Amino acid sequence: MRTASLYWSRVGVLALLWGSTFLWIRLALDGLRPAQVTVVRCALGALVLVVMCLARRLRLPRSAATWRHVVVAAFFCNALPFTLFSLGQQTVDSGLAGVLNATTPLWSLLIGLALGTDRRPGALRLGGLLLGFGGTLLIFAPWQHGDAVGWGALAILGASLSYAVAFAYMRRHLVGRGTPTLSLSAAQLLAATGLTALTLPAGGALPTHLGAIPLIAVAVLGVLATGVTFHLTYRIIASEGATDAATVGYLLPVVSILLGALVLDEPVSPRTLTGMAVVLAGVAMTRLRGTPAPAVAR
Repeated sequence: MRTASLYWSRVGVLALLWGSTFLWIRLALDGLRPAQVTVVRCALGALVLVVMCLARRLRLPRSAATWRHVVVAAFFCNALPFTLFSLGQQTVDSGLAGVLNATTPLWSLLIGLALGTDRRPGALRLGGLLLGFGGTLLIFAPWQHGDAVGWGALAILGASLSYAVAFAYMRRHLVGRGTPTLSLSAAQLLAATGLTALTLPAGGALPTHLGAIPLIAVAVLGVLATGVTFHLTYRIIASEGATDAATVGYLLPVVSILLGALVLDEPVSPRTLTGMAVVLAGVAMTRLRGTPAPAVAR
């Protein structure tokens, strides 16, 4: 019982912080260029996690092999998707970005099955994944947005696929190998900071115009929505697996829509409320244990 409550508390905090990411990116882009938003969020997130390591007297990884895996994971989990989100949200609003990111669980399931890093889901769990995806479609209602599929939307879909690749890679090569997840997450954001800094010359070295709101937004984005969120993601990958960690993505549209209604006074339709209920039901189904299917041979 305690394990289940701990899981759901982590998922709740992760969904709240991760779901707010798209709002902070949108606000930060009012004063910073996409490359600058990406570098600053990685740097602030790395700073937070390094300080947490120092407070707990944990060391960063020392093995060269571990660092090679960390750099690969940093590219697919941080540098690439963060850049794609910052680019995509120049033309895609925060709510739609959250919905598009909800495709991550299905990508993660397919990749996990292909690589043998995840068990074949039982009928109940598979039904929950599909139900969650159906709920996101109901919220998004693509039949009402004929012009939504542009380069910005494709960039965000690419970021969601990149997350799924990264989760499987992290599960296979980094977690459960003796290095604390806090040390791994700090090292990975440090590597991501170095990778994203290489894009600054191409993305513009000077901000467009700095104001209080973009600065506050990028600070919250880096400290909470990147540093704390990324460490929680690592913990869930380590304890539950890559697909369960990605399942949090189904909750992001719920969070982004609720934030829009509460903070920006955006309307919420009955269809949206129904979709949110379907998403929550689908996520709950993924946690129910039916008869497991045979494991995929590695």
